[in-house]
Amino acid sequence: MTAILQGRTRRAARATALCALAVTGVAVLTACGSDDPDAGTNGVGKLTAGKIQAKTQAAASSASAVRLSGTVVTSGRTYQLDMQLKAGGGTGSVTSKGATFKLLRVGEQLYLKADADFWNQAGGQGGDAAGTLNGKYVKVPQGDPAYKKFSGFTDKDVLLEGLLSLHGTLATDGHHDDSGTRTIRITGDKGSGGSLDVSLEGTPYPLRLVRAGGAGTLSFSDWGKDFAVAEPAQDETVDYGKQLPAS
Repeated sequence: MTAILQGRTRRAARATALCALAVTGVAVLTACGSDDPDAGTNGVGKLTAGKIQAKTQAAASSASAVRLSGTVVTSGRTYQLDMQLKAGGGTGSVTSKGATFKLLRVGEQLYLKADADFWNQAGGQGGDAAGTLNGKYVKVPQGDPAYKKFSGFTDKDVLLEGLLSLHGTLATDGHHDDSGTRTIRITGDKGSGGSLDVSLEGTPYPLRLVRAGGAGTLSFSDWGKDFAVAEPAQDETVDYGKQLPAS
């Protein structure tokens, strides 16, 4: 009987030692009694990568609003974005080549607000013209090249549709953490086609995207959190009609 008790004691001691060696973020050993990293989650971590992508795209599409921040590289140019987006419009700031400007879209009407230095650099405007535009919400006509170039940054559906599809063969890449929220990561072509961290808590919203080919990294937050977009006051607005000067 004594030998049996001693054997049980040794086995219990070994199990305790194994638990003590478990590393945070790594699947806990069975001996610790909790080997399921998806325990207490929304369950998407148990799905295939393709199904996870479909679920997170559906969640993003159905959300009423979102905030995104980070970098987007397009046509060889890097843009630093901090945008709030919803169906009725969007607002936020964009920085590129050291110049920062604000975008505001209310319905189909897009406005661009920047200082005189921005307008001098962007369009070669003289002092009077740049002074007129300085700090004003400039209406961007839909036929102007700037409208096509920047309106996509304010359009939730257009922007997310283009961002949330990874390229190549999809696969899961383990459980991770994004600012305290547990996530499951999916990748395209082992990461060369981009990676996306999807929340394992609550609705499976996308939380962090690394775009393929070094084309930027974006974080998503404030899913479903409403915000106001409204036409700026008339004395804060400049309307050049059909086309911006020196577009």
